[in-house]
Amino acid sequence: MALEVSGLNRIFDVSAPWLNRVVERKPKQLLRAVDGVGFSVPRGTCLALVGESGCGKSTVAKLVAGLLPPSSGDIRFGAGAGGAMTAQMIFQDPYASLNPRWRVRDIIAEPLRESGWRDEDRVAARVAELLVTVGLAAGDGRKFPHEFSGGQRQRISIARALAVEPEFLICDEPTSALDVSVQAQILNLMRELQDRMGLTYLFISHDMSVVRHMADRIAVMYLGRIVEQAPTEMLFANPRHPYTRLLLDTIPNVRDPRRRRQAQAGEVPSPLKPPSGCTFHPRCPEADDRCRREVPAAQAYADGSQIACHRVAEMMARLAV
Repeated sequence: MALEVSGLNRIFDVSAPWLNRVVERKPKQLLRAVDGVGFSVPRGTCLALVGESGCGKSTVAKLVAGLLPPSSGDIRFGAGAGGAMTAQMIFQDPYASLNPRWRVRDIIAEPLRESGWRDEDRVAARVAELLVTVGLAAGDGRKFPHEFSGGQRQRISIARALAVEPEFLICDEPTSALDVSVQAQILNLMRELQDRMGLTYLFISHDMSVVRHMADRIAVMYLGRIVEQAPTEMLFANPRHPYTRLLLDTIPNVRDPRRRRQAQAGEVPSPLKPPSGCTFHPRCPEADDRCRREVPAAQAYADGSQIACHRVAEMMARLAV
């Protein structure tokens, strides 16, 4: 297994300054951005974390990348070719993630130098090789980031991530800032690199069409919790959690653009004051009193899916009788 995550939690203190709280007699405010998340990623596969903005998926990516410490829980990488598995991150915004004052060759070379490479001829050769690998020219290393388009900048970000030959890539919405036509080019490049280098991906996205192209397995998040996990085609063919069905219903259908869609009431609740029980119950057409009282535990099923929903568990129990 390339990555195993269990019981992962991350709580942020978003309180007003101490003096303001004393004067206004307000308590601390804690935001539980990630709440008991668990998943595993087999070597050479792609797991996609999906959900609406604010569900906690990017926080999970930063926790796995080591950019944030978890409040509790375990993150365990498997053994790699040279000992511990190495992981790198590809960020969402190709305009903000590259230093505008550095030439591209220095941006890509930075992780090599930090890893102890001292031979500058060797560094230059590796940078040129990486630029060609991601579909750019070796001579592009002389340029600055502002001389490239958004898609080309993301190729540079991928080259930087590949510099130290990682086995695991954490991709935080790597195509969301790009035009649709450029998105396809970057996704195809990432699939090609995965096949050629045996890479493992944790892919973060809110776009279900994108993850269908990339992922072997999908984990759906809502307000910090994973509500459904399943192999990609199984999830698209038979989504069982009501929230997953809502997400899939947002995908345009060119064959039936005027299809009737089931309306879902309400907006996403504030993560500062999440609903009791199942946090999706205020928007769920199938919710009952149990959903409002009890937090559903994730149940694993024989078909490889895991679902945290009282109604699904009751239905599966009836089918098993």
